[in-house]
Amino acid sequence: MSEPTGMPWTDNYLLGYTPMDDTHREFVEVVDAMLSCDDADFPARLRAFIEHAEKHFADEKAWMQASDFPATDCHVDDHEAVLGSAHEVEPLVLEGNLEIGRSFAAELVKWFPGHADYLDSALAHWLVKKKAGGKPVVLRRNVTLAE
Repeated sequence: MSEPTGMPWTDNYLLGYTPMDDTHREFVEVVDAMLSCDDADFPARLRAFIEHAEKHFADEKAWMQASDFPATDCHVDDHEAVLGSAHEVEPLVLEGNLEIGRSFAAELVKWFPGHADYLDSALAHWLVKKKAGGKPVVLRRNVTLAE
């Protein structure tokens, strides 16, 4: 099976909590950039992913803590594993091992849908219930967008 060469946005990633959906769209963009860039640009694209992930994961942690989300520890552990891997991969990429960097990016494509479907979906439901007293409403187009 070949490695993915991109990560297009799909409305299947929408969860109904706009700040999270916006962050997830950016996540997809930075991972797509890692997968589709040339070798010379890869280290900078990996660095951009790390910077995005640090903010993305910190924002979600802050939402969880502020709302007393019951599954905070599990969710944060999952984020820390991804960020830990990114921090382990970066020095190897800077030494010229682009293969491990591209493999990491390909693993993100596999990791993200499950994380979003389970952990992030539960958080989105929790946050919308806390703020609006109901469940998120999600309108999805049945298309995949390539930007």
